[in-house]
This record gives sequence, C-alpha cells and structure tokens, in this order.
Amino acid sequence: MKHLDEYRNKELITKLVRSIKRAATGNYTFMEVCGGHTASIHRFGIPAILPPNIRLVSGPGCPVCVTGTGFIDKAIAYSQCDDIIVATFGDMLRVPGSSSTLEKERSKGADIRVVFSALDAVELAKNNPVMKVVFLGIGFETTAPGSAVAVKNAFNSGINNFYLFSAHKIMPPAMEAIIKEGAALNGFICPGHVAAITGSSAFSFIPEKYGLGCVVTGFEPADILQSIYMLVNQVNNNRPDTEIQYIRAVTQSGNLIAKKILEEVFEKSDENWRGFGKIPLSGLKLREYFSKYDAGRILSVKVNDQEENVLCICGDILRGLKTPAECQLFRKSCIPDNPVGACMVSSEGACNTYYKYRLND
Repeated sequence: MKHLDEYRNKELITKLVRSIKRAATGNYTFMEVCGGHTASIHRFGIPAILPPNIRLVSGPGCPVCVTGTGFIDKAIAYSQCDDIIVATFGDMLRVPGSSSTLEKERSKGADIRVVFSALDAVELAKNNPVMKVVFLGIGFETTAPGSAVAVKNAFNSGINNFYLFSAHKIMPPAMEAIIKEGAALNGFICPGHVAAITGSSAFSFIPEKYGLGCVVTGFEPADILQSIYMLVNQVNNNRPDTEIQYIRAVTQSGNLIAKKILEEVFEKSDENWRGFGKIPLSGLKLREYFSKYDAGRILSVKVNDQEENVLCICGDILRGLKTPAECQLFRKSCIPDNPVGACMVSSEGACNTYYKYRLND
C-alpha cells in the first residue's frame, strides 16, 4: 500500500478540486454511508473546499449510531444478571438506552468487559466456565465475519457458555430504504471497508434499479475527492454505475473466504435500525445449527425500557434528512462528554464529527 502522504498531497488535492469545480455544472447531493467517511470528510474540511453546488449528507454508516435502543436496553438487562459477563467493544459503553448506559451499569458493579474482538470474548468464556459470556455483536459486513469466526471457534472447542447477541446489519437494504423514502440524492459514496468484504457488486442494484451512481471509496482526502469527481461525471453523462475508486483494497467480488463463513454461520433477518425502524432482511442472525449460541433466543431477561428523548433527531440525521446543526440539543445538552443521542457517542457519528470539526455550525 502506498504511503498515506500521497493521498494527502496538497498539489493532488488542488488538482482534484479544480477538476470537480470545472465538471460541476449543476447541483449535486451525494450521501456517504460509512461512519469512517463521515469522520474523514469533516476532519479534512472537505465540504469547505467543494463548490457550493455540491452537497454531502451523512447516512446510516455508523454501526454504533444505528444500533436500536431496544438492543441497548436488553444488553443492560443482561449486565444486571449475576451469572452474566457482557463483553463489548468500547464505543458501545456510552450509547444511550432508554434509561441507562452500559457505562453507568458498570459503575454500579455490573461485570462488563471491553474486548478487542469476538475471539477475546470466547477466551473470556473459556476462562470463566461458571459464567455466561454475552458478546455484543454490532457492525456491518466488516465486523460480522469476526463474530462468525468466534461462534465457529466456540463450537469446535466445545465452549458452551459463550453467546452472541447479534445486532449485525448489512448496508445495501438500508441504502434502498433511503432511496424508497424519497431522499433527494444523485449518488452514493459507498463504504470501502464493507465493500472489501462484499465486493462492489453488492451495490450494483442501485444504479441498475434506481438510476443512482455508486463509487466505492477510500478514506483519505484524495480518495474522497476523486470519488466525488467520478460521481459528478456519472451524473453529467447520465450513466449511473458502480465504480471502484478504492482499487487498492476492493474488488468486484470481495473477500470470498469472509463471505463463505458469513453464509455458513448467519442468515438474513429483519432488523431494527435506529431512526428507520425495522428494515426487511437487513440483519444477520445465527442459523439454526448454531442457535445454542444465540443470546437473544436462549437467554431471557426482563427489559426496562422507557421513552427516548423526543428532542433528539438522531434518526433524521441517519436518514440524511437533517444535519446535527438543526438539532436543538446539539452543543447544548448533547456534547461528546454527555451524549443524549447515539450520533454523538462514536467518533464516526455525524454529531460527534460536526462537534469536533465544524465549529461554525
């Protein structure tokens, strides 16, 4: 892989911006559907160097942000059981449920462990045989293979006290839901890490069925600007397509090994997305063969849920309908140290990135 400085080269950036300005003869709205892209776009100040007739909007690309309140409430209920250890990635700790967070429950004594992978949770189960270890499986096609490997590892090792509580989601159905909702878009900046697993072909239905362009994109400023230029040209030529800008990491077919294990361990299911509700066949649940590791099916808990803060517009932000600056809680009661909504929690959340990088909004 080439050194990152090449993708941050001032001369290259300047040339790309000039090319975009010359090509952009109309009005364009493009949505990025990756939290990593959202963070990069605002970190590098890309909206400020684009012409005003190109608008970038954030979509449902932050896995922490789109995890439903009900999932968090049930994870909290698991953490309140004396015989359960909850294992989770660190960015889940502060995601608000309807009445608490995992971080608050841990401060009260709940056994909640931060792990770096699902396999760490399997090892935790192996070392704590009298406890049930529930791993919170969140993320898209990028992280789901890791959960699949962990389930197979537990199965092959005869570990029976490991459980996966899956909120894994797949991105294309959410993109289709946005289109069907009527969002005024001219194309998508597609997630590079997801496509590294799925291949760019996962997004081909969008130009074919809906006439909107897709460019699978890397995460450096030159990557993002080049993808915008490619999308502008698709619109200008009225030739929507699925192109790969991120050729150093993505192919049309993707990672065949990862796709095979996903297919072996998971099947598609209806899944609840924060801000969207239930999207058909947008989630991943364990197949019947591995059902004994399915926490949601095996471990019954009473969930204490309450109404969410109705002033939080995280759902509208995730659907590209509003920006963080339009929320009356933004930079007031909702800040990174005290997030009211999930979009402020993660470094990939739109509210978090606006707070850090767009001081005038």
